[in-house]
Amino acid sequence: MSVQHQEFRGRVARLQSKHAGFSQGATARVKSDGLIVIEPRKIRSNTSGKVLILIVAAFLLFKAFLMAALGFDTYDERVAKLTEGSAIEQLGAVIMQSDPVSVWAAQQAGPILR
Repeated sequence: MSVQHQEFRGRVARLQSKHAGFSQGATARVKSDGLIVIEPRKIRSNTSGKVLILIVAAFLLFKAFLMAALGFDTYDERVAKLTEGSAIEQLGAVIMQSDPVSVWAAQQAGPILR
């Protein structure tokens, strides 16, 4: 393949990726020298970091509630049973393992629940 043909294919690929970027919309801005530049609109996520932190905190509190309500021994036995199950149950066992934050919260909530 000739060098000119490779350069042509490169230009076509850049144009196709630019066209795909413009499919979500575009914004125009004027640079300091008066040139109008049109750029693809940036896609922003609706989920902020605060929401993710709240979800993780709620999950840890849920685990702490289970530990406090069932007791640490019973909780650990049930998580151990999950490790013997299917792949999804094993994944659940990994997620539901005791962690220091949940254990501390369960120790704080234990006297309140009993």
